[in-house]
Amino acid sequence: MVLKGTVTALVTPFKNGLVDHESLRKLVEFQISSGVQGLLACGCTGEPATLSDNEKLQVIQTVLDASNSRVPVIAGTGTNSTTTTVSFTKTVCNTGVDAVLIITPYYNKPTAQGQSVHYTAVADASSKPVIIYNVPGRTGTNMAVDTIARLGEHPNIIGVKDAAGSVERVTQIRSMSSMAYMSGDDHLCLPQVFMGGSGVVSVTSNVAPSLVNRMITMGLNGDVEAARKLHEILFPLFKVLFIESNPAPAKKALQLMGVLASETLREPLVPLLEENSHILKGVLENMDIV
Repeated sequence: MVLKGTVTALVTPFKNGLVDHESLRKLVEFQISSGVQGLLACGCTGEPATLSDNEKLQVIQTVLDASNSRVPVIAGTGTNSTTTTVSFTKTVCNTGVDAVLIITPYYNKPTAQGQSVHYTAVADASSKPVIIYNVPGRTGTNMAVDTIARLGEHPNIIGVKDAAGSVERVTQIRSMSSMAYMSGDDHLCLPQVFMGGSGVVSVTSNVAPSLVNRMITMGLNGDVEAARKLHEILFPLFKVLFIESNPAPAKKALQLMGVLASETLREPLVPLLEENSHILKGVLENMDIV
């Protein structure tokens, strides 16, 4: 698959303690009709830490069925155990996904050598292309650019989603590797595209897929001024969607928009504080989203 443009890191809707597959299908349709280039199921925004393996497979299958091959579907299959990640990735590859996203092992914080061993084992075992996911804010470790670049030499590793909060890393990685660089930081995604990035795996595109997609497309096409104006419009939304732990703000926004039936999260995540819900609603109203 070609890793480029806007890929939405989908939230996982819940209702009465269970995955709300009806709302998930509605969300997928909203995304595709708005022009996004891909969908990520069970990334960090999809709350995989509190989903069972069976629930993850059901979520992935619903996204595949609802998308009906209209856009590529990527599945998050990474854990902090190499053996578990290899096993689950093999299972998910049989569902028909187009690629898998593998998070850097969290909590145990492997060295660069350990990261290389982990990703190489998964890439060797996977029948689908592998995307590295570097997100130090969640894993407690930041992958070095030379480690990412070396892993990019593996024939089955096609790109990286980098959420390290740095524009500089785009230039560094691109100077060492031709792999796709996808931003994992919505507020930095346009500058990263300008510096050679391939696009974004976005939380914000759950809520404003058309605007994010237009901005990234303009950025990739070199329409700097038009893209910058959209960035300015989106910037308050970029910020407010992280006013509390992701994906609580995004779920509340989608509920206010009528896309989700509920803002429910899996504990220990909880709904937004009332005052933050008010701030979020104000941003959405100012943007004519609700």
